[in-house]
Amino acid sequence: MQYGICNLGIVPIRFEPSDSSEMVTQSLYGDFFKVLEKRKKWSRIRFAHDKYEGWIDNKQYLKIEDSNYKLLTQASLNLSKDIIEFVSDSSNSLYPIPLGSNLNGLKLLNHRYDGNSVNEKSDKKELIETAFLYLNAPYLWGGKTPFGIDCSGFTQMVYKLNGYKLLRDASQQATQGEALSFIEESEPGDLAFFDNTEGHITHVGIIMKDNYIIHAHGKVRIDRLDHSGIYNIEKNTHTHKLRVIKKII
Repeated sequence: MQYGICNLGIVPIRFEPSDSSEMVTQSLYGDFFKVLEKRKKWSRIRFAHDKYEGWIDNKQYLKIEDSNYKLLTQASLNLSKDIIEFVSDSSNSLYPIPLGSNLNGLKLLNHRYDGNSVNEKSDKKELIETAFLYLNAPYLWGGKTPFGIDCSGFTQMVYKLNGYKLLRDASQQATQGEALSFIEESEPGDLAFFDNTEGHITHVGIIMKDNYIIHAHGKVRIDRLDHSGIYNIEKNTHTHKLRVIKKII
């Protein structure tokens, strides 16, 4: 088995080994993974933190040894806390890295970092404050940063920055935690899931107090939440149909 680490800020992960293929997620700086299959230009990888799979350009990651991979999996929480920061290499070249980048590989990559970092698990009440860091970020299918993010990437990153693990897609996240029967049982930070006309879960957001929800739809925005789903005041209509509410923490 081969292993790798992302040494660049934001790298697209594709559905197929092609630059024109759909971006299914992103690898942020410091993300590490198993290399399941390596071709001339592309590698199929499985991330250590959420087991998500996809194709990465071979020019956009570095190979690491099995021993280093194991050390990274055992390392404690250490994430960048600023919307955008920089790491520098031995020649003082700068590499921009986004919010939520994994800093545990700095020594391995021979990089330096002087910005703020998250080093401990936070209380559940901190989730909403973290979510506000992404407010008005544009929607981007497969995105995971304040410069473009999708609904499940948003919830995953907010939880990650507080020390909690979520799977990547909304349908996967819906398998986690404890289901609640009513909105009234929920607390700020719980997740609300929404399905389409076929009954497939396709959307997720973070519940706020007073029946509001913050979610990525066009942009990261705040809307009303009721028993039917998400109500958009601007459009005067429900945009998403509520399926289930889950308590993860």
